[in-house]
Amino acid sequence: MGIKHPVQVLAVTGGKGGVGKTNVALNLSIALAEMGRRVMLLDADLGLANIDVLLGLSPKHTIADVLAGKCELRDILLHGPGGIKIIPASSGTQAMTQLSLQQHAGLISAFSEINDQLDVLIIDTAAGISSSVVSFVIASQEVLIVVTNEPTSITDAYALIKLLHRDHQVMRYRIIANMVRSQQEGQQLFNKLTNVTERFLDVTMQYLGAIPFDEALRKAVQRQRPLLECYPRSKAAIAIRGVAQKIDNFPLPASPRGHLEFFVETLVSCEVGRC
Repeated sequence: MGIKHPVQVLAVTGGKGGVGKTNVALNLSIALAEMGRRVMLLDADLGLANIDVLLGLSPKHTIADVLAGKCELRDILLHGPGGIKIIPASSGTQAMTQLSLQQHAGLISAFSEINDQLDVLIIDTAAGISSSVVSFVIASQEVLIVVTNEPTSITDAYALIKLLHRDHQVMRYRIIANMVRSQQEGQQLFNKLTNVTERFLDVTMQYLGAIPFDEALRKAVQRQRPLLECYPRSKAAIAIRGVAQKIDNFPLPASPRGHLEFFVETLVSCEVGRC
């Protein structure tokens, strides 16, 4: 058996909906691909898929078809902008929001087939703190939390961190301040969150940077194209590349956490309540 190729697994989450999480995940994927990384983006909002909608793609098959045994994972991969690969989720399929043990095992074991084809797997989770969201986050090596300067966003981000720390011993969180008016506002937002976590939780928080509110993003969404492709020199695009630079410098996890098999096993364990 040969040496397994290490893959970084990053979960992009936030607790609250509407914080721009999917746009951040998509554009970070493209930014990392620009830097030479082989990137795959998993739409893990298994009931309300939206990455394909953002890009105007019409997948013929989704994860649901893989789980049903109709096709293999490689058959559903979409070629996204910037050379990224996209794993589309099914939209409006209620059964997809509660995967069985066998379905999770079947889904993620399929990743072993493509292990040598990627360097980074980015997981765009659903909003909220459902068991599905928690499972994907716990199975990942890095937790990227997107937060905006709204009381509900800060409260929900803290609730997610508290849950992950209390019930699953997740100790490290990387914070991205999104849709802020200035770098100062982004830093203040991070400070608000850390002021609460430092009082009540024993966790490590790292600030990855601020992404400014940018009208270019709204225009890109309307055109169903990613910001980095549509407006590569916009303020938000430049900020996203800065965040990607920091992510690119994350150390690769030591074995076995650097292998997709670990991601599989942890995800399945969480679904049966063993994590």
